Amino acid sequence: MAGNWREKIRKIDPYIPGEQSKDADIVKLNANENPYPPSPKVQEVLQKFPIDALRRYPDANSGNLRRALAEHFAVKENQVFMGNGSDDVLALCFQTFFCSGQPILFPDVTYSFYPVWCDLFRIPFIKIPLTDTYCIDPDDYRRPNGGVVLPNPNAPTGIGEGLDFVKCLLENNPDSIVIIDEAYIDFGGTSCLPLLQQYENLVVVQTMSKSRSLAGLRVGYAIASSELIAALEAVKNSYNSYTMDMLTLEAATASVQDDAYFRRTCQKVIDTRERAKEEFQSLGFTVLPSQANFLLVSHPTNSPQFLFEQLRKKKIFARSFSQPRVRHCLRVTVGTDLEMQKLFAALRVI
Repeated sequence: MAGNWREKIRKIDPYIPGEQSKDADIVKLNANENPYPPSPKVQEVLQKFPIDALRRYPDANSGNLRRALAEHFAVKENQVFMGNGSDDVLALCFQTFFCSGQPILFPDVTYSFYPVWCDLFRIPFIKIPLTDTYCIDPDDYRRPNGGVVLPNPNAPTGIGEGLDFVKCLLENNPDSIVIIDEAYIDFGGTSCLPLLQQYENLVVVQTMSKSRSLAGLRVGYAIASSELIAALEAVKNSYNSYTMDMLTLEAATASVQDDAYFRRTCQKVIDTRERAKEEFQSLGFTVLPSQANFLLVSHPTNSPQFLFEQLRKKKIFARSFSQPRVRHCLRVTVGTDLEMQKLFAALRVI
């Protein structure tokens, strides 16, 4: 029977995730994944996990993992919120903290899912242009708003800012929640977590997908005042109390407890990134300064689309963009030293 039911369906242009090839025989430098495996303690947990335990529901409060993170960051347990990846945590933050009806602020060059969430949750927004050097000027955010969300380091630029930058941002916005998305902070950046003691309107979001090599398990968290965390918990529990499964909770806890392995692998990525930066420059590329596990590069004569296709023919995946301000750039994830050697060998003959 014909009817008008289609008019009642929500219409939205969704976020499209990056290509995730299942071909094992590729050099995968397009998704900002960690080139090294998770902590051996994670593997031990997964191998010893009692299968019969899956009959029961997981801990809705993620107690052991929250305690491990609270101890790691020297905060209280009720200042930690757990979610199914930092995307899930950030989306919940949008729903919870950006409810005033005023436009929220974020950079014009940043994650493409920020405006998608604004559309989904019907949040007005304003994109603030980066400077000519692709930096964020905190004074540009000194205007009436319903909230501020910034990645630090930013993506896809990789440029990071220090504590004075975040402090200025918070001083400029005492009446708004300020969310700092620190997905890549462990690769040489300075976390703004110490500022939580001074600013009750600060929310810091991090992930275990990058520096802890757990992208396949989906673990993200927010750290903020207990008041803001309680608000997040209320929103989460209004639709799903069990966002974290048993296996993920135990594996992530084991990862947090292996700090030595975590620091070693982060440093390996940093060291490879700095060598890769010099290699790109020797080949004529312009390279933005990066505190992330990727580099944003451009070439004076070869377009990123041409480089993308030529590398793809050699089973080397990178990332190109359609946004006007970065469509001349190629983003390259930092792989192992061997993977980067294959990349540069290919670039030398293009």
